[in-house]
Formats: sequence, structure tokens, C-alpha cells
Amino acid sequence: MLKRRDLLISAITSAAALAVSPAAAATPIRFVTDWKAQAEHGGFYQALAQGLYAKRGLDVKIVPGGPDVNVPQLLANGAADFGMGSNSFIAMNLVKASIPIRAVMAIFQKDPQILMSHPRRDINSIADMKGKPVLISAASMTAFWPWLRAKFGFTDSQIRKYTYNLAPFIVDPNAIQEGYLTSEPFTVEQQAHWKPKVFLLSDYGYPGYANMVLVPQKRIDTDPRTVQRFVDATRDGWLHYLENPAKGNALIKRDNPDMTDAILAQALDKMERYGMILSGDGLAFGLGSMTDRQWKIFYDTMRAEGLYPAGLDYRKAFDLRFVRSTLQKFQ
Repeated sequence: MLKRRDLLISAITSAAALAVSPAAAATPIRFVTDWKAQAEHGGFYQALAQGLYAKRGLDVKIVPGGPDVNVPQLLANGAADFGMGSNSFIAMNLVKASIPIRAVMAIFQKDPQILMSHPRRDINSIADMKGKPVLISAASMTAFWPWLRAKFGFTDSQIRKYTYNLAPFIVDPNAIQEGYLTSEPFTVEQQAHWKPKVFLLSDYGYPGYANMVLVPQKRIDTDPRTVQRFVDATRDGWLHYLENPAKGNALIKRDNPDMTDAILAQALDKMERYGMILSGDGLAFGLGSMTDRQWKIFYDTMRAEGLYPAGLDYRKAFDLRFVRSTLQKFQ
């Protein structure tokens, strides 16, 4: 098992070893994220701020996403070189649609999806929510909701529409709602001045990676060296961000003027406290790692709920060679 300090020391060593000559032409990379700049993108911005991409001969431009940005579409039509995949469904849905784009690393070993409630005595676990109304978005009805039905006996009669407006949750003491670990709970605290009870689905067995780097298969086939350099620099950037996020945060606030130090600090605290990054495969094998075993668990779970057909080649959703190559440098 690898410790963060060991990883950071090795990251510095590997960065020096892989640095390219300043005279060499840098390879331009347009990397599109899944949302506006935030702490969940911190390691990418840290790698940019500290010149870790540049040291590896990459001229990386981080393009913030948003509600109208379709990352897989941009990758498919060549408008982006690399992109961010929010969750395992995105990579697996690409396989289902026969679109050759793969995940090459996973920053989050746990999906940040949560359910939250008011601080009520009758809700102490997800199992306690069975039969109670839950505010759920349309997208989640075909994502984690089938898993909740299978594992906890939830029924569709519990569904209430979540429109990304927190007011209905805040004013109703009986409300239960979906959310993102680093987002909705903090907003509730700021607006309502009380702390919601938070239940991270991953802590109850919900499988799947999140915050992944997606790369078109054509780029993987024709330019694997650039993919490897990006993975290596990104991994180092996240290790540095976890140690001291100041430089990355400065760039995040530049790209997102609405971002505050308080939001960034609480998000990083939750990522560390809940083991979003350094847990599971990330703790056992190194930051960004993925395994065939975990991808198969995700596929088997969702196939059993009818979300994917039997016989779908789930291995087309990912390529492990780049995280394996990175890991070898740290052993």
C-alpha cells in the first residue's frame, strides 16, 4: 500500500526524469472538464500552475464545462483532445453507443453522489429511507436509482422531482434529496444554517469511479506517449494539490469568479475526509488507478438492473495500461 508522502516524493522524481527539452515543441492538449472550475478539478489546475504538464512537453489548456457542455460529443467530433468523465455511466454508455472513447485514469475512487436528509432521528442510514419521498433528478432515475431499488427496496412511488433548487428541501423537515458530496450539503449549511445528514452512496456499496480522464481511442492508438505524459502529470498534480492547493486554487478562481476560498476549502476537506481520492484502488495501487475487477462489478450491477445488455464488452470503457505504467514508476 502506498503512502501519500511516498507518492509525492516519487512524483517529483518522475517529473524530473520525464522533463523534456525546452527546445522541443510542446504538444497542445485541449482538456474539457465536466463543470465550472472547482476543487474537484484541483489537481488538473495544480499540474498546470506548477508547470507539470509543460515539463512533460504538453501545452495544456483547461476548458471549464457547464450545463450545456457535452464532453463526449466534443471528444467524438475532435473539438476536445481529452475530457473529464463525471462517472462510470458516461464511459459505459459510450460503449453501449459504440463510440470509441475510453477512461484512462480515475481520480475519484468513490462516486460523490449522496442522499441527504434533515437532522431527523428516524433516518440513520439509506435503508431508513425506504418508502419515504426522495427528491431525484431526471438523470438520476436511470443512474443510481435502479441500484437503490435493488439494494434497499426503494420504489418509483417515492420519487419527487429535483430541479436543482434547494428551497423545497430546506423548508420541508421530512424531505430527502440527492446531491453531490462537495456541493449541496455545504450550500444547505450556508442558506439554512443547519447541517444535513449526509449519506455517501459509495459507502453503502455503490460501485463506480468518478472524475475520470477520457481519451478517444484513435488518440490512444496513434499517440500513447502523449496520453501517458498527461496521466503522469495529472497524477502528480493531484498529489501536490492534496499537499498544498494554493496554486491550483488561484487558477480555479481565475476561471470561475464565483468560486470562494470557503467553498474550495470545504470541498477539499470532504474529498479527503470521505476518502474520495486515496481509498480503494487509489490507496492500494496509487492515485488515479483503476482495475478490471471494479469495472466488472459496476457493469454486472447495472446489467442486473437492465441498464446494459448481457454480453456488452465492458472492457471497452477503459484502458488500464496508462495507470499501470504510472504505478511502475512508484514501485
